[in-house]
Amino acid sequence: MTIVRLLVSLLLFGSAEAGKLLVIPSDGSHWRGMKPIVEELGRRGNQVVVVIPDASLSMGPSDHTTTLSYPVPYTKAELEGNLAADLNNILSTDVSTDLARFQTFIFTLDFLKTFTVRNAESLLFNKDLMKKLKEYNFDAILTDPFEPVGVIVGEYLSIPAIYMQINHPCGVDTLAGQCPTPASYVPQPFTQFTDHMSFWQRSVNLVYTLLQPMACGSIFTQADEIASRLLQRKSSMVEIMSRAALWFMRFDFALEFPRPVMPNMIMIGATLSHKPNPLPEVSLYN
Repeated sequence: MTIVRLLVSLLLFGSAEAGKLLVIPSDGSHWRGMKPIVEELGRRGNQVVVVIPDASLSMGPSDHTTTLSYPVPYTKAELEGNLAADLNNILSTDVSTDLARFQTFIFTLDFLKTFTVRNAESLLFNKDLMKKLKEYNFDAILTDPFEPVGVIVGEYLSIPAIYMQINHPCGVDTLAGQCPTPASYVPQPFTQFTDHMSFWQRSVNLVYTLLQPMACGSIFTQADEIASRLLQRKSSMVEIMSRAALWFMRFDFALEFPRPVMPNMIMIGATLSHKPNPLPEVSLYN
């Protein structure tokens, strides 16, 4: 059984056939949503190797896995300070009009262009670590494409890639997967529209849809350059992600606006949910 079928079986049916899985997560809530699945895969006997930077907001050793870390040119305090300042600028921006929301969208893309590749060169050009990863002979990689470093590693190691994400800012999942996104009822990110739009809203949504390839090209500018340098050929994130084996979409279809998805896109909402503890027994006669 391939690791791709293994992951689906573990998530849906509870199969316990072992495999070797490389995990390169993104920080913050992205990792918290992935961590329960990663630990469960390790608990069921799979060899799971998680690669993380030695300074992060929330990542660290996890149960039933092997953790490998690599040095990065910043401290946790510096990361928190820089991120807080940038997020404050984004969250304090006026979004009361379509033009203001579009300006916020452009600013967000510019911020993410640098933020999401802050670890890329530290990992990808760490020759000892990359050699070690190649020697593991992994069956597949599980990564979050929010930070493209895992996408590049999977392509470099020539192993099947499973992407786990919420909604990407530029909608790269639909672009890379060639998934239909009818502008008449599929709202684009940052528009704050619903699936019931007026004629004006549909027109604005159409503009966002047409700009989607340019938005992804902008956000992945540095990542494309780093990937081309490592792989020694002209590469792009959209092209690499188009070869994804699976997309695990971290949302509940019942809470989303209706939209088409491709056959290799699987919705896995509620990954942060925990099994509730039983309620204490209370006597009515005490």
